[in-house]
This record gives sequence, C-alpha cells and structure tokens, in this order.
Amino acid sequence: MLIIFGILPIYEVLGVLGDKIRVRFSKTGKAKFISHLDLMATMRRALLRSGISLKYSEGFNPHPYMSIALPLSVGCGSLCELMDFRTAGEPLLDGMREIITSTLPDGLEILEAYKSTLKFSEIEWIELCGALYYDKGTPQGTAENLAERFKAKSIIITKRTKRGVSNVDIAPYIKDLVFNETEGLTIKAKVSAQNPTINPENLIFAIHGAYGAPAPDFASFTRTGIFDSDMNEFK
Repeated sequence: MLIIFGILPIYEVLGVLGDKIRVRFSKTGKAKFISHLDLMATMRRALLRSGISLKYSEGFNPHPYMSIALPLSVGCGSLCELMDFRTAGEPLLDGMREIITSTLPDGLEILEAYKSTLKFSEIEWIELCGALYYDKGTPQGTAENLAERFKAKSIIITKRTKRGVSNVDIAPYIKDLVFNETEGLTIKAKVSAQNPTINPENLIFAIHGAYGAPAPDFASFTRTGIFDSDMNEFK
C-alpha cells in the first residue's frame, strides 16, 4: 500500500475520473508577501506533495489546470481566497483540507474543499477590512472627515491599468464603507471586484489624493468576503 506522508493511502485520495475542485484558503502572516506567481507555484507543489494527480494541458509545454480568483496585491491578506484545479482522477473531498494544509508553509491554510459550477467571472464585490496607522497618532476627527469625503458622488483617482494610467471615478464602485476610530483608525468597505477592480492602493490614494486628508504612514488590509451581484457569498 502506498502511503502519502503517512496520512492516507493514495487510492483513497485519487479516483479514476477527472473533475474540477475548488478550495477556499487563507493567506495571512508572512504569506501575505508571496507574489501571485510564487503562490501558484507553491500551491502546485503542495497539491503534488499531497498525492493529488493534477490534470495537465496537452502540447509542447503542458501546464496544470489551476487558477486563483482575483489575485491579491502583495502585502494584502485574505480569509477567502478561491482556487480551482482539475485532477487526473476524482479525489475524495473528505480529508483533503487537512492533507493539503499539512504541505503548505505557515500563513497558508485550506479552509474548505468542494465542487462548484460557479465561474470566477460571476464575482462582483469583495469586502476589505483595513487599519490605517499614523506615526504621531491618528489626527483628530479623521474618521468623520473621511466618511464625509467618501459620500461624494465623484471620487477621481489616478489608476494604472493594462492600457496605461488614467483618471477613474471610483465612487460608483464603493459601497457600505465605514470608518471607525475606536481602536486606531479602521476601514471596512465592499468594493468592485472586477471591471474595474478596486484594491487597497486605490482606497489609500482616494484618502489623501485630491482630498487633502493626511496619508497614513502604514496601512494593512485583509480581504474578508467575496460576493456575487446580489451580494450573496460567492462559493
């Protein structure tokens, strides 16, 4: 009997039919600083070490069928990352979360493994939670001032896209934004996930860009939710 790292027999992990599996995973701690390309390589190695036989494309340079939804900015954490992969067999989902997590570096953890027919293109909104830090302390009234500024019907920022740099009005792509100054200055917002993608850098730029608010000396953001067009949790 062939054993995978002493965890499960390989025939209990792999079946005979190919299938698409989706996993939800977290990216925290030092893992926040792993780039998207390095994350893909890390996940591929983890799946192989777990004994999962990945399905590869055909041709001169075959590559595994793997994709991660909405790549994160380096330094941004997440509690809700999604990755799809195809297998050369049909793996049992029971125990998959623990098996893969045991092969991952600190800061990466598989939270759930399941089958889904939803496409990543159906993701409309993401929830971001952030903390803004000021070396000399948060300026008095910053939360109230920022909340007022973000109520504006137009918030123009300079945004870099594949076509170059352009001015974009991000106001229509932000909802449910709340600033809180109870313990430091925090921000929680649901923002557009795609077309356009609103990321933490865009929010920071909007805070101090044309609106004159003091720029934080450091900011830390975590993606905490992913939603469809009806604001239902996307899985």
